[in-house]
Amino acid sequence: MRAVIQRVSHAKVTANSAVAGEISRGLVILLGVGREDTPEVATSLAEKVANLRIFGDEKEKMNRSLLEVKGSALVVSQFTLYGDARGGRRPSFIAAAPPEQAKTVYEVFCEALRKLGVSVATGVFQAMMSVELVNEGPVTILLDSDQAF
Repeated sequence: MRAVIQRVSHAKVTANSAVAGEISRGLVILLGVGREDTPEVATSLAEKVANLRIFGDEKEKMNRSLLEVKGSALVVSQFTLYGDARGGRRPSFIAAAPPEQAKTVYEVFCEALRKLGVSVATGVFQAMMSVELVNEGPVTILLDSDQAF
């Protein structure tokens, strides 16, 4: 799995001209599911995200997690995180999981965050969406379950 995590003061995702999900302070998580990803990988990554110390403490040092600040998460499925443009100008998405698998693993990730006590909003799976956010810091973290980066 791959995730782009952005610390935000506000974010929302719109699909089909309607707001699908909206949060205040928390994280926007753009989530890509790869062919080899399993529900166990999703649960492990959710735990890592919820406990990442990327929120400021009283001295503005990044020492607090999403759980500690009682923030929310806006999770948006994004298969393009598995785009490979090394071979040419048009990215290949062969490494991305097929939609049925991706949806299942995506839902496991969201549910794992909820079980940890995180309020989770989502986009609409396989829909054209618009994501609006205010990135605070700015803080953006890249995670890959295969530790490619």
